[in-house]
Amino acid sequence: MDWSLRSTTRAAQKLPENVEEILTESALREAYCIRNYNIPAALRVNTDQTQTVYQQGTNMTWNQKGDRQVPAVGIDEKRAFTLVPSISASGELLPFQAIYHGATSASCPSRASPFYDEAERLGFRLKPSKTDTYWSTMDTMKALVDEIIAPYFERKKLDLNIEDPEHQYSIWKIDCWSVHKSEEFMAWMKLTYPRIIIVFVPGNCT
Repeated sequence: MDWSLRSTTRAAQKLPENVEEILTESALREAYCIRNYNIPAALRVNTDQTQTVYQQGTNMTWNQKGDRQVPAVGIDEKRAFTLVPSISASGELLPFQAIYHGATSASCPSRASPFYDEAERLGFRLKPSKTDTYWSTMDTMKALVDEIIAPYFERKKLDLNIEDPEHQYSIWKIDCWSVHKSEEFMAWMKLTYPRIIIVFVPGNCT
């Protein structure tokens, strides 16, 4: 089986007992939207959010046999930011959003940082959280849609020569997370972008 002794990295997530049923229903709902609203692959985008630790540590390292104390760099490193990548079903990578802990843009990478100009040219968006964490917030989610997701969909509709782009639907697939599911965010999406259908990745199934 090509197994080896490995150090654990996290607690195993418990899947729902009816996980197959949940995933099947989710896939069928998405397929229904794709067929009934004629949504091409380029107009279907999946977005995720991931914690990115500045200096990733590990609980394993090489050391002299028999030593009781084994130091390692980065074990207690907690500084991080949230990276928000998106990709279309046609394989196109959208610009990233990155969220940093802090109240102002001074918390984000300096404009003098290496490759800053390239990131800006590629459309990356670097945002301060304006909270006491670096997680996505209502404001950063709205900015993500306004600055990255919606402009991508509009541009792709033109590229695809959609006959009636104003009435063309798109699909945006996101995690089943508190901010995403909130009444405030869902109401804002329905009012501001009624042609973007939100499809949730079922909770505890990833």
